[in-house]
Amino acid sequence: MAVVQTAEKILPTGLHPAMHKLVAAFTGADEIARAQRMALVAFAIRVVSAAIAFVSQIIQARMMGEFEYGIFVFVWVLVVLFGNLSCLGFHTTVIRFLPQYDARDEHDEIRGLTMTARVFAMLSASLLAVIGFAVLMLFGDAIEAYYILPLFLGLFALPMIALGDVLDGTARANSWPVAALSPTYIVRPLLILLFMIAAVWAGAPHTATTAMQAALAATYVTTLGQFLTIDRRMQKRFVAGPRKIDFLAWFKVALPIFLIEGFGFLLTNSDVVVVGLYLDPDQVAIYFAAAKTMALVQFVYFAVKAAAAPRFSSMVAAHDLRHLAAFAGQTTRWSFWPSLLVGLAVLAVGEFLLALFGPAFTAGYVLMAILFAGSLSKALVGPGEVLLTMTGHQKLCVFLYVGALAVNIGLNVTLIPLFGLTGAAAATAAAMMAEALLLHIAVRHALGIVLFAFADPLSILTKTKAS
Repeated sequence: MAVVQTAEKILPTGLHPAMHKLVAAFTGADEIARAQRMALVAFAIRVVSAAIAFVSQIIQARMMGEFEYGIFVFVWVLVVLFGNLSCLGFHTTVIRFLPQYDARDEHDEIRGLTMTARVFAMLSASLLAVIGFAVLMLFGDAIEAYYILPLFLGLFALPMIALGDVLDGTARANSWPVAALSPTYIVRPLLILLFMIAAVWAGAPHTATTAMQAALAATYVTTLGQFLTIDRRMQKRFVAGPRKIDFLAWFKVALPIFLIEGFGFLLTNSDVVVVGLYLDPDQVAIYFAAAKTMALVQFVYFAVKAAAAPRFSSMVAAHDLRHLAAFAGQTTRWSFWPSLLVGLAVLAVGEFLLALFGPAFTAGYVLMAILFAGSLSKALVGPGEVLLTMTGHQKLCVFLYVGALAVNIGLNVTLIPLFGLTGAAAATAAAMMAEALLLHIAVRHALGIVLFAFADPLSILTKTKAS
C-alpha cells in the first residue's frame, strides 16, 4: 500500500512497533474511506447517468417508434460490445498494474503502460472494423436490409469506443471517478440525444440510421475530449520522461482478463443480441426497455466495482490477505442492500416507467421482475470477478465465465423460441444466479474468503489460523 510505505519511510527507524501499527491502522482506514468516497461518487454518477439514459431512451423510442428504436438499440449494443472486446483486456490491465507501479514510484513503467494500452486498443479496434466492413460486403445479402446502414455506421465508432474504455481504466486506476465515468455515462448519452434532436429538427428522418449518425458523432466528440482531459492530468501527475514497455508481461495478464471480461460482457449483453437474432426489432425494443429499466439496480454493483478494483490491487501488493478479505466482505454489503432497495423501488413504479416509452412497452413489466431476481443474486457476492482478477486467478475466472455464458446462451436459444421475451428474461436471470454461485465457490476455494453479503468473510481464514 503506497500510503503505508510512504509513512514508514518518513517515520524514525527506532519508533516503537506499536506506533507503526497505529500509523498503518490510520492509513488503512484512510484508504477504505477513500474507496468509500470513490464508490459514492461512482454511484452518484451512475444515478445521474441512469436518469439521463432513461429519459433519452424514452425520447428516442417516442421519436422512432418500436421498430426503428429496436434496430438502433440492437446495433448500438453490438457496437459497444465489440468496441469493449477489441481492447483485449488492456483497459483493465492498466487498473491492475498502474497502482502497483505508483506504489513503487515506477513512473517509466506507468508512461509505457498507458501509451501501449491506448495504441494497442486503437489498432485492434480498427482491425476489427475492417473485418466488419468485409463481412458486410461479402455477406450483406444474408442480413436484413434495415440493419445494413446502421451497422456500417457503427463500425466507424469501434476505435473510439475502445480508446474510451482504456481512458476509463486509466482514470479509475488513478482514483479519478468523475473523469473515468462521466464521459461514457453522462456526456455521450446526452450528446447522442442532442445530436438526434438537432438532426430531426433539421429535417432528418426519424430512423435508426439517423440515431446511429448521432451516436457516431457523439462518440468521437466524447472520446477525444476525454483523451485531452486524461492526458493532461497524467502529465501533471507523472511528468514527462522515458517509457519502459514490458508488453509481454502486460499481454500475459491482459489476455486472461480479456477472456474474463469478454465472457462477462457477453453474459451481460447476449440476451439482447439473441433476442435480436430470433425476434423482430419491435420485440427487441420491448425487451431492451425492460432490461435497461431494471438495470437501474446494476449501477450499484458497477459503482462498487469501480471503487474496489484499485483498492484490491493495492492490498494485493501489500500481501495483506486478512485486510483484503475484510474489505471484500464490505463490498458485498455495499452491493446488496442498495441493490435491494433500488430494485424494489423500480418494481413499484415499473409499469408506469415502461408506459413512458409507449403503450406497447408495458408488456415488459413481467420481464423486469424476472431480471430483478438475477441482479439481486449477483449483488449478494459483490465484485467477486474483480477480486479474482486482481489476485492473479484470471484462469479460474475464465472457466467460471465460460460456464455462466454457456448457461446463458444455451437457455436463451432454448427458451426464446418457446416462450419469447419471457424465456429471454428467465434465461438471463438463471445465468446471473449461476454466475453468482460460481463466483462464491471460486473465491472460497482460491482465497479462503467467504464472499456473501450475510456471511463473515474471515470465517475460513480465522479457522485456518486457529488450527
